[in-house]
Amino acid sequence: MLAAVVQIGVTARLARHHEHVRALDVYGYLLLAAGPAALLVRRRQPVPVLMLAFATTLGYVLLGYPGGPVWVGLIVAFGTALMTGHRIAAYGSLLAGYLGFLWLPVLTAGQPVPSAWAAGGLAAWLLFLLAGAELIRNRRAFAQASRQRAVEEERSAHEAAQRQASEERLGIARDLHDVVAHSLSLINVQAGVALELMDQRPEQVRTALTAIKQASREALVDVQSVLDSLRRPGEEVPLAPAPGLRDVEELVRRAEATGLRVDVRVTPTALPRGVDAAGYRIVQEALTNVVRHAGASSARIRVGPDDGALVIEVEDDGAERIRVPGPSRGGGGGGGSGIRGMTERAAALGGQLAAGPRPGGGFAVRARLPLEPGPVLPEPR
Repeated sequence: MLAAVVQIGVTARLARHHEHVRALDVYGYLLLAAGPAALLVRRRQPVPVLMLAFATTLGYVLLGYPGGPVWVGLIVAFGTALMTGHRIAAYGSLLAGYLGFLWLPVLTAGQPVPSAWAAGGLAAWLLFLLAGAELIRNRRAFAQASRQRAVEEERSAHEAAQRQASEERLGIARDLHDVVAHSLSLINVQAGVALELMDQRPEQVRTALTAIKQASREALVDVQSVLDSLRRPGEEVPLAPAPGLRDVEELVRRAEATGLRVDVRVTPTALPRGVDAAGYRIVQEALTNVVRHAGASSARIRVGPDDGALVIEVEDDGAERIRVPGPSRGGGGGGGSGIRGMTERAAALGGQLAAGPRPGGGFAVRARLPLEPGPVLPEPR
C-alpha cells in the first residue's frame, strides 16, 4: 500500500508546518485513508473505487485540511478506470475534478476566486495526467495485441505443421498401398498358379516362380524408393527414378503372367511429373483390382490426352467386385482403400475419377487428370 503510506504519511508530516488551516484530526485521517484503502479492490470495481477516491479527496479539500500529496489515491484510481476500459467515467472524473476542486472552495468556503494562472495550471496538470494515462494504456494494449498475435501465429504454425504431417501420412499410405498391394497381389496369384501346376504341368512352375521373383524384387525397389523419399533435406537423394506411365508395359507384362489378356494403348505425350506419377499409380491399382477381384479373362487400358487433360480408362470383363458395390466419384461411393486412393490422387491434381460396374458386364475405372497446373495437394511421390 505505497499509495496509503505516501498519502497519509507525507501529508501528516507536512501538516506540522501548516498554519491557519484546519488541524488534521481523526476525520481528516479517515478521509486520507479511505481512497488508498479502496484501491485494494480497484481491479474488480474500478468505477466505484474512482468515485469513492474522488469524493473523499474532494471532501478533504473542502473541509480545509492541510495540503500535501492527497491526490495519490485518486490518481491511481483514475488510471485503473481508464486502463480497464471505463473511459467515460475516467474522463468525467477529470471534468468534475477541474470544476469541483477549482470552484467549490470558492462557493462553500468563501475562498478567493482562482487566478488565471491557477486555472490554467490545473487544466495543464489534468491534461498531462490524461495524456500519460492514455500513453500507458496504449502501450499495454499494443503489448497485449503483440502477445495475442504471437499466440495466433504459433497456433497457425502448429496447425499448418499438423496438416502437412497429415498430408504426408496420407501420401505415404497411398504409396505403400500402391506398391505393396500390387506386388503382393501378383505374387499371391502366381503362387496359387504354381501350386496348381506343380503336379499337372510342372514345366510351367518355373514361369510362375520367375514372375514371383521379379515381382518381389520390384516391390523391394519400390518400397526402398518410398522410404528414401522420407529422408530429411540434405540427406542422400534416392537414385531410382519415380515410376511413370512409361512403365505401364511392365505392369501389363506382370498382369499377363497371371493369365489375364490385356489390350493396352498408351498415346505418348509430354506430362507434368505429378500427372505422370498419378496416372501410373491409377493404372497400377486398377490392374491390381482386376487381378485380385474381377475374375476377368481380359482387360483394356487406354491412356491419352483429351482436351487439356490426360484420360485413363481401365476396363475388364469380369464380375462386379464385392468390395466396390457401386460407382465412386470424388470419394463419394463405396469402395475399399484402392478406389479411395485412386480418387484422392485424381482430386489432388484437380481431376476426377469414376469407378463402377459397366452396363454390359465387368468393371470400369475412368480418370481425367488436368495437364495444366492448379491448386493441388502435395504431389504424390
